[in-house]
Amino acid sequence: MASVAGWEVARPRRPGRVAGVSMAGFRACGPAPVDVRVVPHPAVSLALEFGDGPLVVDAATGRQRRGNLVAGFLHGAMRVRGERVECVQVRLSPVAAYTVLGTSPAELDHVVVTLDDLWGRPAARIREQLAEARSWPDRFALTEALFVRRLERGRSVDPEVAWAWRRIAGSRGRVRIDRLAVEVGWSRKRLWSRFRGQIGLPPKRAAKLVRFDHAVHRLAAGDDAARIAADGGYVDQSHLHRDVLEYSGVTPATVAGETWLAVDHIAWAGYPRGLRPAVTRAASSA
Repeated sequence: MASVAGWEVARPRRPGRVAGVSMAGFRACGPAPVDVRVVPHPAVSLALEFGDGPLVVDAATGRQRRGNLVAGFLHGAMRVRGERVECVQVRLSPVAAYTVLGTSPAELDHVVVTLDDLWGRPAARIREQLAEARSWPDRFALTEALFVRRLERGRSVDPEVAWAWRRIAGSRGRVRIDRLAVEVGWSRKRLWSRFRGQIGLPPKRAAKLVRFDHAVHRLAAGDDAARIAADGGYVDQSHLHRDVLEYSGVTPATVAGETWLAVDHIAWAGYPRGLRPAVTRAASSA
């Protein structure tokens, strides 16, 4: 387990069995309450909370939510805060989210909802099981088993839509959007309608969010903004500045120091190591 910026962070010891599903464990540590700004990410996020203190989310819409939460594709500022918070956070690719949640991510756009609203009693049951578990590996196993069951029973996105999403994500948002319909053999209208309904975003906006995600993580790692803009497909550095401001509400210089991004390289695979804040090792993985 690693400790950074008021959080102890645990990762599963082995890759998960479910494609498009990533997990990490978070435990608030230190005397001060946790209060961090959430940076938008191209995934649907679940917070399965089981600690003594409530997890509180102040959404961009002005609404406040507590407990087990589901956040759709964020656009703008959102804050997570609380004391004695413990949770398993799950990131779902939009392809997996469509099946696991039992609803389209389009229904969650700009919204944070409680898992109880979506799942009812099973949401309360997983909280009880996580609270009773004695270690992070046990909690990860419980969470994965729940998601495997839901994937086996849930509906899947169209193969053409899943392929289009993989093209967008694999290109880091730089794929030619106008070519996607041609490549899958559908009309533009059909692909855009199915993609929006099943993934939750229009293809162009999905690509923009993926591109933003890679750019801000490079900013957090200390890379030069001009180089990031050139490599990331932005017209120029001003274009990068506008996108960062639009999605995060702050400038590139400010977003580079966000705690949320500093934690990402520890909690999730595939991100560059941030330069700040400093990370220390914790002794226990329980």
